[in-house]
Amino acid sequence: MLSGLTLAARADVITLDANSSGQALNPHIELLEDPGARLSIDDMADPAVQQRFVPAQGKGSVGQSPNPWWIKVTLQAREPSPDAWWLEVAAVSLLDLQLFLPDGERGWQLRQSGEVVAFEEGRDHAHRRLLFQLPALGEQPLTFYMRSYDPAGNSFPLKVWQLNDLNELAANENLWLGVIYGVITALLLYNLFIFLALRDSAYFWYVVTTTGALLMILGMTGHGFQYLWPNAAVPFWLDRISLPALWGFGACRFTQTLLQTRRHVPWAHHLLTISCALYVVAVIADVLGYRAVGAWIFVLLSFTAIPSAIWASLVRWRQGYFPACLYFCGYGMILASINLLLLRATGIVQPASWSTYVFPIAVAAESILFSFALAYRIQLLKNQRAEALLQADQEKTARLAHVQASANELQRAVEKRTAELKATNLQLSQREQELHHAAFHDALTELPNRRHLIEQFERAAREASQTEETLALLLIDLDHFKPINDRHGHDAGDLMLQQIGRRIREHVRTTDTVARLGGDEFAVLIEGADAQEYAHDIAGRLLTELARPVAYAEHALTVSISIGVAFYPQHAGQFAGLYKAADQALYQAKAAGRSGTAVYGEA
Repeated sequence: MLSGLTLAARADVITLDANSSGQALNPHIELLEDPGARLSIDDMADPAVQQRFVPAQGKGSVGQSPNPWWIKVTLQAREPSPDAWWLEVAAVSLLDLQLFLPDGERGWQLRQSGEVVAFEEGRDHAHRRLLFQLPALGEQPLTFYMRSYDPAGNSFPLKVWQLNDLNELAANENLWLGVIYGVITALLLYNLFIFLALRDSAYFWYVVTTTGALLMILGMTGHGFQYLWPNAAVPFWLDRISLPALWGFGACRFTQTLLQTRRHVPWAHHLLTISCALYVVAVIADVLGYRAVGAWIFVLLSFTAIPSAIWASLVRWRQGYFPACLYFCGYGMILASINLLLLRATGIVQPASWSTYVFPIAVAAESILFSFALAYRIQLLKNQRAEALLQADQEKTARLAHVQASANELQRAVEKRTAELKATNLQLSQREQELHHAAFHDALTELPNRRHLIEQFERAAREASQTEETLALLLIDLDHFKPINDRHGHDAGDLMLQQIGRRIREHVRTTDTVARLGGDEFAVLIEGADAQEYAHDIAGRLLTELARPVAYAEHALTVSISIGVAFYPQHAGQFAGLYKAADQALYQAKAAGRSGTAVYGEA
């Protein structure tokens, strides 16, 4: 087995100094997806496996993935630098994390962590996040690996710390989180006492919802694992599927009760009932070991439960039910925070320190607004009952007339707005097409520009690498073009460039890309199994066709051309390298007397 230092050949070495405490490592790490979970730490010694690692480029989450991910980190210390460093994996939660550190005997020491082991067993210090003490670092690079597996969302934002700095930060964080816990707990107990006194079902579901939200926040912050269940692996009823399901189930039932959806918004009531069933299915899937299924059910619920609740509150608000306004404001904040959590879980939004506090703050604000809504609801129900006995018949007639008028007005407004939006969308679509064309085409010749050529090359290179085919890049430069501008003016030069571009386009295949790179330089990207042979053929034809005169007024304008040719992947694997090779071949053609073709690397 190779040592950790030997395997660090390709790693981006992170140098730590006295000011590196709190530094994020993700911009410098490398990642490898392990389809089918076939790799072990012994496979890291295989150069072929090492070649599969790709730079993370700051990414700290790969979203919901059924496969494990390997993380490669290489560290070294610069003098003067502290000897003891700590590695923090600041994930919201992580099912299974394995840390492999060199054991000093050309082998590896495994450290099992995550929710599959007890709290103290999974870290080297009592910290709410995963925390590991690293071996002593010196000027010699130290490479270690981590294997992350969580179908509900692989997240691994990494930082290095000095323990004193981390403890100071944790103390400040715990202070603010304690304030949030205190606010939510106080509201929970207050409304629990009211429920016991009134026996109102809305208060019961408020208590269930707030309990689920409080437990969910404890799980997200890591305090739940640390204080509620520290002596064993996290059970399914405290993991990132069951707790959100408890909160979501309670929120749907609270919405139905508070907004009286069965009577006033029946379709929303049915959708919320379906959502409750889906929350139960998600928990059952989690119990049976299908954690990824449960996670994707939550993504599906974002299209059923959340829109239903928001729309029902808007309908009830429009009907004059003021608690719906408070509900809409509170649930709107929750909606924004949940969308952020879903985007983090799917890997669209990368983890950040600030985003960790969005949901707890939103829940605290929601709990306050929901509590006000409940209190207002009780008072409103009393007033409504009294008024209903006195004005039932009159209010019914007036309400029907008002609803009909409002419906007609709304219908007219919708029709008018629909027509306006249709016209606006048409204009935006046309403008978008114009901007897209301008961004990827040359204004003079209407040919694709360099940006378009690069994108076409990257696409063609991916396809060619799969089929083991060749791409050819031809750089075409006009010889003695400047005298035409000087003698006949820029109009003549522009006409010459337009004619040259049209001729090139006419003499290549429709599958090939012709681009103007700027000035009097053109390029042709040739694809296909016969790209190499066709490149030689088209170069010869272009030498003849582009040398034909171009009529301008009573003058016949002529230029000769020089062509440089390079092939992918023989001469380069990236566009910049292939362009440089073709440019060198073009220089070779010009040095040989112009009006000719040269292939990179050939005499």
